Amino acid sequence: MTPELIIMLTNNDITVTNAAEIFEQCKDLPAKKWGFKDVGLPKDQMTALAKAMKDAGKETYIEVVTYTEEGCLEGAKLAYECGFDYLTGALPFDSVFAYAKEHNLKYSPFCGKVGGSPVALTGSIESVVASAKKCVENGANGVDLTAYRYVDGDPVELTKAVVEAVGGDKVCIAGSIGNTERMDAMKEAGVAEYTMGSALFNANFIPGGSFRENLEFVLNYLNK
Repeated sequence: MTPELIIMLTNNDITVTNAAEIFEQCKDLPAKKWGFKDVGLPKDQMTALAKAMKDAGKETYIEVVTYTEEGCLEGAKLAYECGFDYLTGALPFDSVFAYAKEHNLKYSPFCGKVGGSPVALTGSIESVVASAKKCVENGANGVDLTAYRYVDGDPVELTKAVVEAVGGDKVCIAGSIGNTERMDAMKEAGVAEYTMGSALFNANFIPGGSFRENLEFVLNYLNK
């Protein structure tokens, strides 16, 4: 299975101020999943950009990085009020699951013990797997796995264990896939999708190239 790309209009964990402009420049490319974070733009601009993405036939994602129940629930409400298809990140509190279900919002929470900014994932592989299984059992559409932010073991070993436990179609890798080696590793691991943002803005694939040129490289690489 070739993973799908979720293009995040974020750099260094913040939505870029010209996200709408970047999307307009790239919306014709054959990539259907687009998103950004809940920080960096005012709510009215987030709503307008999410609408522009949906009007262009895209699936829309907002990633919320916060760890309190109140903050996670606020992120879920923001996702619904701005018109997103998917809420990713946040922690799997029962209240967030209930809100997502009530408002027909697809939800893929962080699994495992996550904290800090940027995010760090800690604990044994077994504990992360158990967390992922519980998320799915509680009704999550999938899990947001910060595999390359895992500080207590090997990210690929962790990913394969989570894929085996819940199915690759339910695993999204969040962040830090910034080269073809990691892209290859995630394909081999069998994940459904992964996010990419900073690597495109920082021209990891076409040095000196534009966001669009780097995105074209990644899409072509995925489809080769």
